[in-house]
Amino acid sequence: MNIIQRDNDDFFSEKRTGAVDIFDAITDEVCRIILGKREQVRLALCCLFADGHLLIEDMPGIGKTTLAKVLAQTLGLEFRRVQCTSDMLPGDVLGVSVFDQHAGKFTFHPGPVFTQVLLSDEINRATPKTQSALLEAMEERQVTIEGVTRPLPLPFFVIATQNPLEQAGTFPLPESQLDRFLLRIELGYPDRASEHSLLRGGGTHRQLAKVRSLVTPEEVVRLQQSALDVRISDTLVDYVQNILDFTRSSPAFHMGLSPRAGLYLLRAARVWAFIGGREYVLPEDVQKVLPFVAGHRLRRADGRGELPRDELMALLLSVEVPA
Repeated sequence: MNIIQRDNDDFFSEKRTGAVDIFDAITDEVCRIILGKREQVRLALCCLFADGHLLIEDMPGIGKTTLAKVLAQTLGLEFRRVQCTSDMLPGDVLGVSVFDQHAGKFTFHPGPVFTQVLLSDEINRATPKTQSALLEAMEERQVTIEGVTRPLPLPFFVIATQNPLEQAGTFPLPESQLDRFLLRIELGYPDRASEHSLLRGGGTHRQLAKVRSLVTPEEVVRLQQSALDVRISDTLVDYVQNILDFTRSSPAFHMGLSPRAGLYLLRAARVWAFIGGREYVLPEDVQKVLPFVAGHRLRRADGRGELPRDELMALLLSVEVPA
């Protein structure tokens, strides 16, 4: 099945209909495997097409790894997985140079980071040194090793997982690493009907082989670029600035949102409007993605960790939309 009309460039400008059809088809395909999680799937797609990285925080066995695999297959992207451990070294992720006796020189062997979708499983089990090895890759889409800078494939998308029951883990993610993730989502338990279908089917392993690739990497990049054309008014930028100012002045938070968080918020809102078939961003788009952009960036002022989502949203939604 070929969703995108490759010979028709005008297709990408028909945002009100074309984008909706594409994203609905991709969402439907992913949701054949990831049952009962349509909103989470759409948020994950929003993160990817906003050219960001995704953090999935949930307990084992919920389907985090499966979601990453299915997303990569449906979008026609190369997928690699890294299981993080406390003895992992940066070279295990980035790659290493090995001396070739026949050639008489060192030859670079790329690590798993040289892919389009990288799943970093249980990222908080890796040491800070290894965690930081991903910083340049996630931010700059490149890796510098032994003085040589090597670009990463496009698109480049990191999906990292961690278990909230072990969130402190061995090496909890520092704020600088958390800030690299555009969105953080949770999958949660499936509803009863979805779990019944999952149990009856015996799991998802056999179904993974039947997942169809609906687009190509080149088309993913073009969709990312098309989403940037979604219009944002000055009033909406003022609204986002008001949210940022509120988090910085509110006594509820230890530290407010950074300008980068504001950029990410607008980028995610643009894509959410894009996949909704609109060429402009509404305050409702900002409010929809706000808890997933801000939740992992804000801590209580009293040092007791994060606010529950309902409390966080009650505070953030108290910020009025400019007239």
